[in-house]
Amino acid sequence: MRSTEGTAEGTRGSRADQADQRRAELLEAARRVVLERGISSTRVADIAKATNVSGGLIHYHFATKDELITAMLRTTIDTEVARLKELVRGSGTAVERLDRVLRFYIPRSRTDQSWLLWIDAFAAGLREKVVQDILLELETAWIGSVEQVVRAGVESGEFVCEDPAGAAERLDGMLDGLIIRYTLHPSVLSRKRLLEHARIAASREVGLPRSAFPGP
Repeated sequence: MRSTEGTAEGTRGSRADQADQRRAELLEAARRVVLERGISSTRVADIAKATNVSGGLIHYHFATKDELITAMLRTTIDTEVARLKELVRGSGTAVERLDRVLRFYIPRSRTDQSWLLWIDAFAAGLREKVVQDILLELETAWIGSVEQVVRAGVESGEFVCEDPAGAAERLDGMLDGLIIRYTLHPSVLSRKRLLEHARIAASREVGLPRSAFPGP
């Protein structure tokens, strides 16, 4: 008699793949709707409408709106943190790696979707604990990446910095403020000038002249 074990396993695998694909579709739809409406104003019904499915189907995969938004933000975080780790471990001098990290953090344009998402999350985080936790996780990963590069530069003799952790925190705070200014008022602060501010601040933190970093 022919065994059905392989067929059963294949069916379970196919169903799991379908469920994963549906979850990914819902997360991408949630991202689009949040970018359009904002985290606080987004409803499950809005995401259901955007994907042409029922609210019940969304709740089958995500029990609450918070769970869905958290999963969407975490997916974005995982992608960005993975890229940060690649940059930190990349080839080149400590200056080159630090500059890559800075350029990755700074939005490509004022309509950069990741930064629009995080700026909205900053506002929502004032009232929503789940968003606060996600933001802290992202900020910790970013600060940790900068600190890691600075420490490596100190160990190799390229940098002079007594407090790599403090340097990373100061760069993080400065860039967050400037990026919000750039996003809201691009006519006042260009990306080129923003990157120059970042490089000047970084050079001072690691005891190097601005000329040690790349040009414009």
